[in-house]
Amino acid sequence: MAYTKRQFVIAALEEIGLASYIFDAQPEQLQSALVRLDAMMANWNGKGIRLAYPLPGTQGASSLDEDSTVPDSANEAVITNLAVRLAPSYGKTVSPDTKAIARDAYNLILSRSTMPPEMQLPGTMPAGAGNKQWDAYGTYINPPVDPVLTGGDGILEFD
Repeated sequence: MAYTKRQFVIAALEEIGLASYIFDAQPEQLQSALVRLDAMMANWNGKGIRLAYPLPGTQGASSLDEDSTVPDSANEAVITNLAVRLAPSYGKTVSPDTKAIARDAYNLILSRSTMPPEMQLPGTMPAGAGNKQWDAYGTYINPPVDPVLTGGDGILEFD
């Protein structure tokens, strides 16, 4: 089961040393951390890392108790990278171990979401002497097709 946005925020606060048994986060602090989480996920979405995170349509439309739908393999990347982003707001410094884990986890999801496009010949390339004339394109190669079948904000699933 996917984490809720609140669980990501609480885990990131715990990562920077603000454990819930010592530090009670105020609702304003949780909302501020949620805005940072939404901004980080929108940034990743813009870079092509689509984790099915529900981005809010308008400012303040996000809910802490909303299911994040992020795959389990990306949880560590989200938590540690959010912790790195939140730490300066609380006057904390992130440990080198947390930074290394955040970098490695980010690189893992980056490598899983990056797939080189298949080389395709342009539609203006002649098909050659062995071409049969009964196809729709005549003497030219079929035009290239887009290998990614999702829309701008569609879900890109891993195999």
